Amino acid sequence: MSRPAGAASDPASHPALCVLGLMSGTSMDGIDAAFLTTDGTALLGRGESRFVPFSNELRAQIEAAVKASIAWNGNGECPQAVREAERAFTLATASAVKALIAEANRAPDLIGFHGQTVLHRPDAGLTVQIGDGALLAQLTDCPVVNEFRVADMAAGGQGAPFAPAYHAAALAQSGIAPPAAVLNLGGVANITYWDGEQLLAFDTGPANGPLDQWIEAGTGAPMDKGGSISAAGQVHSNVIASLLDHPYFDLAPPKSLDRFDFDAQGVRGLSLEDGAATLVAFSAQSLALAFRHLPRLPKRAIACGGGRHNPALMAALREALPCPVVTAESQGWRGDFIEAEAFAFLAARSRAGLPLSFPGTTGVPAPQTGGVFHEPG
Repeated sequence: MSRPAGAASDPASHPALCVLGLMSGTSMDGIDAAFLTTDGTALLGRGESRFVPFSNELRAQIEAAVKASIAWNGNGECPQAVREAERAFTLATASAVKALIAEANRAPDLIGFHGQTVLHRPDAGLTVQIGDGALLAQLTDCPVVNEFRVADMAAGGQGAPFAPAYHAAALAQSGIAPPAAVLNLGGVANITYWDGEQLLAFDTGPANGPLDQWIEAGTGAPMDKGGSISAAGQVHSNVIASLLDHPYFDLAPPKSLDRFDFDAQGVRGLSLEDGAATLVAFSAQSLALAFRHLPRLPKRAIACGGGRHNPALMAALREALPCPVVTAESQGWRGDFIEAEAFAFLAARSRAGLPLSFPGTTGVPAPQTGGVFHEPG
């Protein structure tokens, strides 16, 4: 049985739940799974976590679903490639969940299932995350919340970014002095600003997406592991100037991006190393432009997501940004599992009937609840 997740809950009562959060990002590398204890307002404890890489076959299916979704764009019947990828992805997710449950020797009260984004078109009010919540509940025998973004977009929001409520809770729990910023460096980069009261967030531009595309085309590897290729190249400032001329950077937030709104085409003709170095610098400088939209300069920016593993990108960020940049680990966080934890947190909020998105994060007119609840069996 499926229903809006907050429909039968009492927003005034927030029991602590053991929630297993799931995230599969736009880098399309695998499934992050993490336990979190939370009442939907506070972070009460972190538990076991696991990363399960996609098989080559599943990644190819998801890539085919992305291509089919771009052509489909929500018009007419959902493409067969999307349906097939959704089932395969859900089965892989169920396997990852069972493995983590066995490792932890406990079952969660709830699963927060983000799914895999295959299309995000906020200008058209369309976002598509594959992942069958009812099937996952059946396969794991656990209640599941998914479809987090749909209600926000139906209410006029951008549908992204969706982790800021958790970022604010994590900042508060860590005792980090505001104002502070959280940088999520996935395929797309986004920033969360929190000053103890005001919460502001938006996608800033590319992070790893174009670089990964460039490296895979040039070497067959999925990423510039260790940043060695990027570090060996020369930055072409004229190319960056052209790339930064994109109208997206002048838009005031709220704003969000699809993974493929920026690609590697702008560095065609450069050597492998120079193209990589230039794309890294482009990501850093586009993120620096985002600071124009913040009410105050953060005292520090905390880097999360896969991009923080690239020393070349971290060096570029430290040079480009107007405040100190530190890693999630330096603050006692699990940088690879922030978004999985976020969707555990959001699942608890969804069950309690609490808002998931806000005017300052997605541009939704008023704080918006959301999510769909699936009972097992």
